[in-house]
Amino acid sequence: MNPHKGLILDETVKYHQDLQDDGPFVPGTTEIWPAGAVLDEADRTAIVEAALEMRIAAGPSSRRFESRFARKLGHRKAHLTNSGSSANLLALSAFTSHLLEDRRLRPGDEVITVAAGFPTTVNPIIQNGLVPVFVDVELGTYNTTAARVAEAIGPRTRAIMIAHALGNPFEATEIAQLAEEHDLFLIEDNCDAVGSTYDGRLTGSFGDITTVSFYPAHHLAMGEGGCVLTSNLALARIVESLRDWGRDCWCEPGETNRCLKRFAYQMGTLPEGYDHKYIFSHVGYNLKATDIQAALGLSQLDKLDSFCAARRRNWQQLRDGLDGTPHLLLPEATVRSDPSWFGFALTVDPEAPFTRAALVDFLEQRKIGTRRLFAGNLTRHPAYLGRPHRVVGDLANSDIITDQTFWIGVYPALTEEMLAYVIASVRQFVKAGS
Repeated sequence: MNPHKGLILDETVKYHQDLQDDGPFVPGTTEIWPAGAVLDEADRTAIVEAALEMRIAAGPSSRRFESRFARKLGHRKAHLTNSGSSANLLALSAFTSHLLEDRRLRPGDEVITVAAGFPTTVNPIIQNGLVPVFVDVELGTYNTTAARVAEAIGPRTRAIMIAHALGNPFEATEIAQLAEEHDLFLIEDNCDAVGSTYDGRLTGSFGDITTVSFYPAHHLAMGEGGCVLTSNLALARIVESLRDWGRDCWCEPGETNRCLKRFAYQMGTLPEGYDHKYIFSHVGYNLKATDIQAALGLSQLDKLDSFCAARRRNWQQLRDGLDGTPHLLLPEATVRSDPSWFGFALTVDPEAPFTRAALVDFLEQRKIGTRRLFAGNLTRHPAYLGRPHRVVGDLANSDIITDQTFWIGVYPALTEEMLAYVIASVRQFVKAGS
């Protein structure tokens, strides 16, 4: 190693250590965030080292992360993206590719999803000219059921795209079986649920394709970033093309002629031997991540198992501590699942002598951060009014979530002392308001 580089990295470690004296937890003063990245000296050093190498575009760290992450989640291929939202867009767009011939999704085809979720699971449906079919979810698990999905399947239904809510798996085995029986594509939005299992299998392993987010709130952090994973090599090739401007070539941008066939193609109406690096087979995007992000991701990946264990432990402390609290519906893991939780959802009984807003305000005043269960009922937002869609059944629970539900944090930086304060605060408010 270059001695100057070694000195800089040593000083980076010292710099990180100098910043770590945050002082003791002070109830009501210290912020208890609902989510956030947990970054250590190895993470800071990884970013600095990548910057010193001037790896400013996708490069060796990106490829190494893709390989390791694919193995970790049990897939053959992973493609890094600049965000989890982009990963969702690529995942669904892949099924519109002409390379799928008669199976491709076409404008007007329907995709089943849930009304109570985050927009980036639904937006790709609309962005591709497809029609979302909204179903309701269960209170407590905040996921839909296979029965609801089955009821929503119609003559134009071609795909299912659902997220595992707050890290809690939906009925993945049963919904995957429905998809197979009805020849539907299944896209698993696994952005909140890395490390969760259903029937002993990792979430993200049930569908044709799955997505992950590396936004700081999620299980692994890259600042921004996401990933599309699949074991279907044809789909992986389509995702790569769509991510990389739509080009047909699979060589890395900095490579000259790795395939040894760069000038041996004739495609479209182009002349024979047109440079393959500049032949475009899809109307694509540039949604790549950078090597600096990937370097951070590699460092974070070493800690994934401990992060997941901390999330489970923190969720269980909240669940045990709030058990029996009147007027609150506590979250429940889906039967046969082991969630790697993203958050801890609380639903205030509509008949409670206090409101959700009052409880949230009380917690926020105590520096306990809260978040809504994302968009609540998406069909009620201005962005989706007047958009073509179909609703199957009522969305009563999604409406209750809109009015009555919020969540608090379980991410790894939270301590037992912090969580005990959260529990005591919720109980204090409920007791005073009952």
